[in-house]
Amino acid sequence: MDVSTTNKLDYQTGFGNEFQTEAIDGALPEGRNSPQKAPLGLYAEIISGTAFTAPRADNLRTWFYRIRPSVVHQPFQPAEPKHLRGAPFDDAPASPNQMRWNPPPMPDAPTDFIDGLITFCGGGDAMSGGGLAVHLYAANASMTDRYFYNSDGEFLIVPQAGRILLRTEMGNLEFGPGEIAVAPRGVKFRVELPDGEARGYVAENFGAALRLPNLGPIGSNGLANPRDFETPVAAYEDRDGDFTLTCKFEGNLWDAAIGHSPLDVVAWHGNLAPYKYDLSKFMVINTVSFDHCDPSIFTVLTSASNTPGTANLDFVIFPPRWMVGEDTYRPPWFHRNFMSEYMGLITGAYDGREEGFVPGGSSLHNRMSPHGNDADVYEKASTAKLEPTFLADTMAFMFETHHAYRPTRFALETPMLQKKYFETWQGLQKHFTGA
Repeated sequence: MDVSTTNKLDYQTGFGNEFQTEAIDGALPEGRNSPQKAPLGLYAEIISGTAFTAPRADNLRTWFYRIRPSVVHQPFQPAEPKHLRGAPFDDAPASPNQMRWNPPPMPDAPTDFIDGLITFCGGGDAMSGGGLAVHLYAANASMTDRYFYNSDGEFLIVPQAGRILLRTEMGNLEFGPGEIAVAPRGVKFRVELPDGEARGYVAENFGAALRLPNLGPIGSNGLANPRDFETPVAAYEDRDGDFTLTCKFEGNLWDAAIGHSPLDVVAWHGNLAPYKYDLSKFMVINTVSFDHCDPSIFTVLTSASNTPGTANLDFVIFPPRWMVGEDTYRPPWFHRNFMSEYMGLITGAYDGREEGFVPGGSSLHNRMSPHGNDADVYEKASTAKLEPTFLADTMAFMFETHHAYRPTRFALETPMLQKKYFETWQGLQKHFTGA
């Protein structure tokens, strides 16, 4: 059963913020979370996204009413992970060198979303509850008889080319370039490709669930608005067959035979659910006087660490926007940061690069590694006429973290790596006029 409508999702969770949806009238029980016998011969099952005693504002859980409970499958067996890697990220030492990659090519052989995941870097440890991994995907086949769930963390999926139809236990979400979606830890899904192939980025968050950032002095309005996040209505698959359930656990993949579709939830209620967001709805706040704003002003979602104000993961975008300022350099200044930055480009061009950073490509600048505009951008920005300028046809993003990113051996050895990236800055000239 397919559905085309979605619930609006306020992901600032708290008292009363719970969703309920049923694909068949009467599938949700009335008045009790889990009666002695669930309606319509369904099984009651709960999925907990946080510890049971997490504070109310942080607690995530959803009740399922499903055709079969999740425990009905054969034992898991180790599976081939292709290019997918997990913590600990110890293929190679973390590097202070600036790195940049070309986009991954589309595969020649039929490759689904899971087999198309390529791990480029990561930090922290999935089982300790902190850290993240960055994957790129290039796929040309839908998952038809294969299902997946991730025990290690949630997937933040950022398409660059081709739409994704995410069929989950809670229902269906379709999204494409210019949108994002999040599949929570533990939620089962399969990925269909409406356009035949797809490419993009995935941040795998091992830490606290992504939330909207606090707005502080900005006030009550701005950035990503809660009303623009959407979660699916109930839809279920009732089909038998020879299927595979793939699980990611402590960085490894495991396969189990399963004789039915695990997307058999007829109704659900709770506050743990997949969701999507249209990046064009982001309310940009930018300078109107001087200085370049910190990129934190473009934060869409954040995963907190144990250190206040220091993110395990920030998802930051650089969308179309007006650039206005008085006697100030418009692009980002040269900088060295406490946080590590992995950047990708969805469409158009990034204002800090003249060439080399293309849609589907990516760059990595680890903590305290200097970076900034290339020589041509610097010279043009230093002499440009300062008038209101609209940056159009652009959408770059950043996965920012307090962890140092450790690149995988694949990322260091692939032909996609631009080995002369450092030359980007070698044309910067000495302009000193002092004695």
